[in-house]
Amino acid sequence: MSGGLAAVAEASPTSSLIPNLVPADVMAEEAFTDAFAVVLYPEEEAVLENALDERRREFETVRLCARRALTRLGVQPGPLVPGVQRAPLWPVGVVGSMTHCEGYRAAAVGRVPSVASVGIDAELHMPLPDGVLGVIAREDERSAIASLSASHPAIAWDRLLFSAKESVFKAWFPLTGQWLDFTDCSITLQPDEFTFTAALRVPGPVVRGRRRNTFPGRWSSSGTLGRGHLGTAVTIQ
Repeated sequence: MSGGLAAVAEASPTSSLIPNLVPADVMAEEAFTDAFAVVLYPEEEAVLENALDERRREFETVRLCARRALTRLGVQPGPLVPGVQRAPLWPVGVVGSMTHCEGYRAAAVGRVPSVASVGIDAELHMPLPDGVLGVIAREDERSAIASLSASHPAIAWDRLLFSAKESVFKAWFPLTGQWLDFTDCSITLQPDEFTFTAALRVPGPVVRGRRRNTFPGRWSSSGTLGRGHLGTAVTIQ
């Protein structure tokens, strides 16, 4: 196992995750515990009608993260409600992404035109359930995951692949308004650089007059395998 990966694997379970994966012109905020008494806008309260307590807590805390990130960006926060494909509707001139899983919430935002799109995702640092890898991964990806799991067993590479594809979709959808299947992109994970590249298997979006058929990404982990989180981020500039 490389020294870099060893250092990440031994990090505190509450080490910063998503904020380390985005460039300086993207503001990111995270939380490892849920906030209390978060005041929501009426439009947001309407989304939570009949919601379970767990859903309410994650909704409130991730929006608190988003409001803090927007404030750092110099943008007045407002209602953040889900739109098409449940992607959050951001203020005019802002692009962003949210993520939440057990024990973690985060949001990242940037201004257009310096940032065209951003996608973030966090997952528990544990292997995927049986059978899931075969659904989300192409043959070349499954082969790469097997090799990485043998050479770097302290990382749940199958879960990291899933997270990377989630971040790719979150960055893709605002640029295209179209669905992207798990097998419509092929992820190459670089273990020692903590980066990944997504090669699109469908025509990519045109950004600033150039078609983007590859999306760059970064990844990291907090805690050890089975205890902590994995995070991924894709920023299109």
